Amino acid sequence: MTWNLPNILTVLRLLAAPGVAIMFLYFARPWADWFALILFVVAATTDWIDGYLARAWNQQTKFGAMLDPIADKAMVVIALLVICGFSGMDPWILLPASLIMFRETFVSGLREFLGDTAGTLAVTRLAKWKTAAQMTAIAVLFSTGAFETYFAMSTEGMDGAMIGAIFAGDEPDLQGIVWKWFGGFYSWWIGIILLWAAMILTVVTGYDYFRKSLPYLREAA
Repeated sequence: MTWNLPNILTVLRLLAAPGVAIMFLYFARPWADWFALILFVVAATTDWIDGYLARAWNQQTKFGAMLDPIADKAMVVIALLVICGFSGMDPWILLPASLIMFRETFVSGLREFLGDTAGTLAVTRLAKWKTAAQMTAIAVLFSTGAFETYFAMSTEGMDGAMIGAIFAGDEPDLQGIVWKWFGGFYSWWIGIILLWAAMILTVVTGYDYFRKSLPYLREAA
């Protein structure tokens, strides 16, 4: 095990994965949403930084190559579980999240089974785009949770008529509920579109890995 800077960043990213969920245990919303978002974005950024440093400084190691995809998958899976939870198991989120988690588990199992021949499942450019789409979608959806919480807090005690009057401009928007609603609306749709795009890339790359592994899965004649 080599403790160079790229590997240290990878380990920190792995430790940050459960930290995203822990934010919701120790902080009230919307602070939990913002802290989880910040932690997730910082950790996701290290995914690019550690890879760049490892190549630039010629510090690529077996330990880093093994741990890097594990850290990425842990971050994505745990974050998706949290988002599914605070979205109330919204089917627009639950379906792509389930397929993404299934694929990540399936490919991890393939790599473990193939052992020394797992090099045939080397990370492709499309797989890197998949990871980027997943992490971007998750970050946007964390902001959606914050906007929705702000909107709920600001409209507490208001009836539908009052809220409608504020949106129509007949009453002053002292609580800023209009921009909070639009923030939640647009971030939700952007996050959903990115999440479904990530799901498509996830399924395509998962099938590609499975196809490449087929020669090693056939029984000997």
